[in-house]
Amino acid sequence: MTAPSTPTLDPRGLANGTAAYLLWGILPLYFTLLVPAGPVEIIAHRVLWSLVFCAVVLTVGRAWGAFVTALRSGRTLGILAVAAVLLAVNWLTFVYGTLSGHVVDAALGYFINPIVTVALAVLVLRERLRRLQWVALGVSAAAVVVITIGVGRLPWVALTLAFSFGIYGLLKNRVGRSVGAAPSLAVETLVLAPLAAGYLLWLTASGDGSFGHHGAGQAWALVGTGVITALPLLFFGEAARRLPLSVVGMLQYLAPILQFLIGVIVLHETMPPARWWGFGLVWVALVLLTVDGVRAGRAQRRLISR
Repeated sequence: MTAPSTPTLDPRGLANGTAAYLLWGILPLYFTLLVPAGPVEIIAHRVLWSLVFCAVVLTVGRAWGAFVTALRSGRTLGILAVAAVLLAVNWLTFVYGTLSGHVVDAALGYFINPIVTVALAVLVLRERLRRLQWVALGVSAAAVVVITIGVGRLPWVALTLAFSFGIYGLLKNRVGRSVGAAPSLAVETLVLAPLAAGYLLWLTASGDGSFGHHGAGQAWALVGTGVITALPLLFFGEAARRLPLSVVGMLQYLAPILQFLIGVIVLHETMPPARWWGFGLVWVALVLLTVDGVRAGRAQRRLISR
């Protein structure tokens, strides 16, 4: 019987994944520069300026042909349209969490995200759950229950972030085999652009927009959302198409660690005992997943070497 092949760990994919999650980790600090803009206005600016940035990247990389090919493929366009909606939900939730004092909840969401990624790999890609993976999923569920009971509310920011980005990553992993990171992100951004432009026009007409009314620094910071949010997505898209989904899941620990430290140390968010217990259970689950991944990797290498 032939042993199953193991995907090669692509160094470029690893570098891109690391860069993506490090940038995502420090984003809460950047979003504090955008006040008094609200979450929807910020995301609308992010979409339009990201589209400009993507156009530059496509031009420099001579990737317009791949972009047009993706648009002409009904299946690819459909998958990327769904990915765009998930991304919009994820970013709206993340910006809301950052601006409303829930950076720690956002960090919790991205700590849970690797576990969601593993669950999706099993449910959608039909990978088999091993014993430690089952235990990790159970411990994670217990963490959500502990936080919900102790804090008195469901950590919806965390759960929305975890599931929306988990499914987004799965879609990017599937379509990324045939579409590059820049054309893929450009299609997603183009799908959202009409809604973003319409909202900003309405906001300007009603006199409620913040762009240009709160100093040059805030205006340029809004423009900068196109680059500061598109860059990690490009890095992530490249990593998702080059790395196994399980490796992408492991790299995801970087962003929530930074976000958690920013929320607790820099922004001084409160950490009641229930939160500490919940985070502790999530960290135990992540350790279990890590141990399981190391064991599985060693067993597979031994099998292949025979």
